[in-house]
Amino acid sequence: MDYLGEAIALTIDTIILGTCIKQYIKSKKAMSMIQGAPILDIDKNLQEIVNTHPEKKLEYVSIRGTVKPIGNPIISSNNPKVSGVIQLLSIKEHVIQRSTAGFWSEHERLIQETHNIMPFVIESKGYNVEIVDPLAAEVLDMDVISDVFSPTVPSVMDHIWGFFAGVRQRGVQTTEKMLRKGSVITGIGELIASEDGLSLRLEPPKNGAPFYLTNMQVTSLVRKLDDTRRNYRLLCIAFGVVGIILGGLIARRYWRDRCKKLDEEKRKRQLEDTRRERRRRVRDDNLPEAHLCVVCRVNPREIILLPCGHVCLCEDCADGILELCPVCRATIDKKSAAYIA
Repeated sequence: MDYLGEAIALTIDTIILGTCIKQYIKSKKAMSMIQGAPILDIDKNLQEIVNTHPEKKLEYVSIRGTVKPIGNPIISSNNPKVSGVIQLLSIKEHVIQRSTAGFWSEHERLIQETHNIMPFVIESKGYNVEIVDPLAAEVLDMDVISDVFSPTVPSVMDHIWGFFAGVRQRGVQTTEKMLRKGSVITGIGELIASEDGLSLRLEPPKNGAPFYLTNMQVTSLVRKLDDTRRNYRLLCIAFGVVGIILGGLIARRYWRDRCKKLDEEKRKRQLEDTRRERRRRVRDDNLPEAHLCVVCRVNPREIILLPCGHVCLCEDCADGILELCPVCRATIDKKSAAYIA
């Protein structure tokens, strides 16, 4: 318990450092894989390139084209003129919540989230590649079609109830996002040809590599990942230094406490040895029986026990007897030095 605060701080720092290291490695690996992925044009030669590879697939490639739905597109719920292939509808509740310290802070709660997906392809020069499982993409860029915040007008009873409950409603936010029809996006993933070799599809890589559907160019995506990697590297350095400092402080405090404890024990042993030697020199070896300690029967009686008043113990034996007088069994409240003339 002596190091509880430092141990908690070091544990939190270690957890954050581990998370930052994990994200740093992930960003670095993703950037390396994207840089190594070939950039292929969607044209008549793409089909032949894929068919010539083993199992008719390319494990990690980058393609770019225009979003085209297979069938009727999804019509926006808030703007009938907008259509797309992926629609995200979310409803969030904004509240002001009182913490255990008594401070009020804003929070948001996700009430509902709905995805609507229409099969689609990426098209270029009259050729296309079907996109499989787009929601598995680590980056899925969609346009915000509508973002409406409806504030709540609380009544007097709502104010009273919110004060005692510790939660006050601010309002509800409704958001609609869509991957629009006709958007130009970059897809990075595993490119596979169908069994008959007549169609292609882009899907999440089976080797665990990241899957992207973004409106950025490959160079912009790499630059963004590089910025993320640098930020996580700085965080790793910062939290690593904090961890080293905390570990050093804990080790320093432990070493100081240990040295202090050892010094106290050494000083105590020296005092006890000095005391015993001093008493040995001044004691009379020819003491009468009535002046000997009732416990060891060797040393003279030197301690008076209070409140019973018995002088029956030497200083050595008095250290081990703490509760009851060995003569009358009375409770010992205090011990004092006694001198028998």
